[in-house]
Amino acid sequence: MTDLKPRRALLKAGSAAAWAVWSLSAAAQAAAQAVAPAGKPAVPAVPAVPAVPAVPAVPAPAGPSVPTPIFVLNSLDADVSVIDPNTHTERTRLATGKEPHHLYLTPDEKSVIVANAASDSLTFVDPMSAQVQRTVRQIVDPYHLRFSPDMKWFVTAANRLNHIDIYRWQPQQPEAPLALAKRVHAAKTPSHLMIDSKSTVVYATLQDSDQLVALDLATQAVRYTVPIGKMPADLYLTADDRTLFIGMTGSDTVEAYDVSGPVPKLVKRITTGKGAHAFRARGDKRHVFVSNRVANTISLIDTQTLSVVEQFTAPGGPDCMELLADQRTLLVSSRWARKLTYIDTVDKRIIRQVPVGRSPHGVWTLAHAGRI
Repeated sequence: MTDLKPRRALLKAGSAAAWAVWSLSAAAQAAAQAVAPAGKPAVPAVPAVPAVPAVPAVPAPAGPSVPTPIFVLNSLDADVSVIDPNTHTERTRLATGKEPHHLYLTPDEKSVIVANAASDSLTFVDPMSAQVQRTVRQIVDPYHLRFSPDMKWFVTAANRLNHIDIYRWQPQQPEAPLALAKRVHAAKTPSHLMIDSKSTVVYATLQDSDQLVALDLATQAVRYTVPIGKMPADLYLTADDRTLFIGMTGSDTVEAYDVSGPVPKLVKRITTGKGAHAFRARGDKRHVFVSNRVANTISLIDTQTLSVVEQFTAPGGPDCMELLADQRTLLVSSRWARKLTYIDTVDKRIIRQVPVGRSPHGVWTLAHAGRI
């Protein structure tokens, strides 16, 4: 999804400044939450602090590296757990809007966007300092979200209100970065989104209609709507834009479709485990993980042979996943256990579980492996 080289250089060279920003931000968040009225999530007033200065690419100074925070969205707590990757503990909580479910990085890599479905808002957070930057409101029911690879389009799925919104991305207008181009009304429960590498088509699952819809980004017109399996959720598209994988939460399969033609063709149903739900690429352009939320397992699919090649235990209702830059450590939001689970995919064992908030959903860090 993104080139990490510029950010990694900043991580190494700007360690002291970045850690100071994060530490000050964490203290401010804690203070704001301590005085919040009962029953109302705090919206912390983060003090103005200097931005991490641009640092030339020079050898990193001696000393500990900056911990790039891990973010876990607590959907029922209306906040985000910020996990220190060195101590593996929750350092602070960031107040967001109601029902934060998914998150995504902005094109300039300066913000990670948290979509607050029930508050009709987006919370922008600094991915290195974990400082809340701003809130963009009047984004209706943003359950799932995606940027197009050319960074011209931003798309949200309204899971509750049955529509898909296509926005133009306007980074030159920081007060109004999103301009609605088209609201496309859909059948029941738009769930997850995927956009092809050419930024021409957005695919969306309609969870309670058992359908797949494809939209043309340039015209915002519907290309087709087709029936698929039971309770479709997340999608994963191969790098060549040919094979689309869809997790069937209402069954135990992932359906693979050839989407290179005018309409999709079912190629194979791959048995993974009950409640097949979310995907995360391994970063080798060949394999993809899928979480089986009911079976409490994670399967690794070979996208060339269309077969399961590895299986991992993942207790607590595994949902969204993130793969660290080592391409070995898989982070899993254990939805029903209120924990973030670390899995060693080489030794096939659970390394640790970190307590977080209620109904943890999205998980993300800037220090991640490749997205395809």
